[in-house]
Amino acid sequence: MKMHRRAIVALAFIAFGCGRSQPPSQAKEPAGPPSIEVSRVVQQPVNVTLSMPGQLDPYETVAVFPKVVSFVKSIAVDRGSRVRSGEVLAVLEAPELAAQRAEAQSKLQAANAQLAATRARADADVSTYDKLKTASATPGAVAGNDLTAAQKTVEADRSQVTAAEQNVEAARQALQSVSDMEAYLRITAPFDGVITERNVHPGALVGPNGGPQAPPMLRLMKNDRLRLVVPVPEAYVADVPRGAAVKFTVPSFPGRVFAATIARIAEAVDVKTRTMAVELDVANRDGRLAAGTFCQVEWPVRRSAPSLFVPSASVASTTGRTFVVRIANGKTEWVDVKTGLTSGPLVEVFGDLRAGDEVAARGTDEMRPGTEVRGREAKPVA
Repeated sequence: MKMHRRAIVALAFIAFGCGRSQPPSQAKEPAGPPSIEVSRVVQQPVNVTLSMPGQLDPYETVAVFPKVVSFVKSIAVDRGSRVRSGEVLAVLEAPELAAQRAEAQSKLQAANAQLAATRARADADVSTYDKLKTASATPGAVAGNDLTAAQKTVEADRSQVTAAEQNVEAARQALQSVSDMEAYLRITAPFDGVITERNVHPGALVGPNGGPQAPPMLRLMKNDRLRLVVPVPEAYVADVPRGAAVKFTVPSFPGRVFAATIARIAEAVDVKTRTMAVELDVANRDGRLAAGTFCQVEWPVRRSAPSLFVPSASVASTTGRTFVVRIANGKTEWVDVKTGLTSGPLVEVFGDLRAGDEVAARGTDEMRPGTEVRGREAKPVA
């Protein structure tokens, strides 16, 4: 009986549950366009400092070669010697030059003697002509032919005197040439500097015909002033600030910063390296910096007009193009750009953009052109 009652109660509950009306399902609202972070294109002057390699070169350097075939008699300097302009570096000797000088002196003396004899003869002929001319004033005293002959003799003497004077001058020049050759036996410093190379010793035979591959006797370098040569890529050669101060570092003095001044610009791009050589003057009075040293230069890059910048993450790249995703009228569009300098979190771009345009803060090719989006301002980048 009890089991029968329980079954009846259970059936009643089931019937009550089935009889209840089900609540109508709520209708789903249609989803809106996705929301993305956007940044604005900014326009600002380009003021970027790039790290570029450079090299310190001597302000002046010369390889010292002998001008005559000779022997090294003595050499007064060695590698590292500091010398002054005009100081004797080496003395050479060439015995054959002494013989050439004696011969030239003898020829000069002979030419002078011949000139003296020619002048004496010319003076005598002039005196004879003057007397004949005076006597010719008396009719019949002097034949006219004799007076004419005397006049021609004087003219010939004058020509001989001129030729003798030229012979004397030629002999004098020959002697001077030998003297100049002898002066080459004393090698002096053309400017103040330091000897960086020495390749000869006393007794060595030297001469000017060693060929271009022959090492020099000495190499002199001016190091109290250096040239810092920076090969600037052609993309950054516009508006190089001549006279501006530039900082640089060298490996031999870690942590120390040196300064140089932009002094000379090549004004031509090397077609092999696509760079332009720019020289900076470096004061080196204490001689700490060595020529040939590699440097890292903090190179300032300027533009003549402001440029457009976007966040670096806004630039997207595919196999065939580089672009940013611009948001215009609630829809996306791809704008092809070329990138330039990087200034912190921003990158310089060139393309069909204007200052104030909204671009996706994170550019990607998954955001296809024509997609409806809602933009929200991204956090500004410093």
